[in-house]
Amino acid sequence: MDIGPIVALVISAIILIFVLSIFFKSFFTIEQAHAGVVQRLGKFLRIAQPGLNFKMPYLDVVVANISLQVQQLDVKVETKTKDNVFVQIPIAIQYKVTPDKIYDAFYKLSDPVKQIESFVYNVILGHVPKLTLDETFDQQSQIAIDVKNSLDASMAEFGYSIVKSLITDLVPDEKVKAAMNDINAAAREREATVSRAETEKLLLVKKAEADAESKRLQGEGIANQRKAIIEGLRDSIEKFTTSVEGATPRDAMSMVLLTQYFDTLKEVAGTNRSNTILMPHTPNALAELMEQFRTTLITGELATKGANGSAAATPAPLSRT
Repeated sequence: MDIGPIVALVISAIILIFVLSIFFKSFFTIEQAHAGVVQRLGKFLRIAQPGLNFKMPYLDVVVANISLQVQQLDVKVETKTKDNVFVQIPIAIQYKVTPDKIYDAFYKLSDPVKQIESFVYNVILGHVPKLTLDETFDQQSQIAIDVKNSLDASMAEFGYSIVKSLITDLVPDEKVKAAMNDINAAAREREATVSRAETEKLLLVKKAEADAESKRLQGEGIANQRKAIIEGLRDSIEKFTTSVEGATPRDAMSMVLLTQYFDTLKEVAGTNRSNTILMPHTPNALAELMEQFRTTLITGELATKGANGSAAATPAPLSRT
């Protein structure tokens, strides 16, 4: 049996496989926003750009596929403030590889994450211990800016740029946090108490003003009412003395008083909310009442005349003989 054709076929297959392997190993692709580091026999050769690239098979090797996208590193630093309060500061560092410094980013740093963390600790521990807890809360943005500037200057020589540094929170000890909450609650309660007191004061002032205004208007109404009554009585007395021959103002006043007396009795009898009043109500009692009215009027007139007469009279001087 002739084995020559079989051997030739096997050799041809081996050659074909070797050629295909060389062909496929000669091309490689790099994704968008990435860069490839190509070495030849262990030595840096070039930076491969995104897309289809060619390399020498078995001589060139793509040792790294570096991302050029912005990445984020979360670092949590625990430190003590100037007023001896321990606080945890979470910081988010957004960084990326500079496109024209891919060589430095790959060959100068073996662990960029650890390097960035070390710089963050160095900056935070150099700033926060000089500030009180309240100042640390107030200067969060400034601390973040200082961290970014320091990191950017330090990492630039290694091929990294710092996009942004963010302090996401400040976490003091639980006891300190509870004390701060108590202080804020007490301050807000004090403000609420002052506000309530001012409101009550305003209500009392307005109520007093309204009461004073009501009493003033009520007094004016009573005064006007009495004035109207006096004017009405005067007109009635004048008409009565003019119409009735021989009648005097005293008689008219007695009649008015008697009329008021009967009106009062009517008012007392007409309401169910009045207390019981026992009054003498006989013809003799009415006569006595009228006599009392007259006596009161006469006594008032005599007292008025006597006062005027004594004031006007002057005693005559005594003459000595």
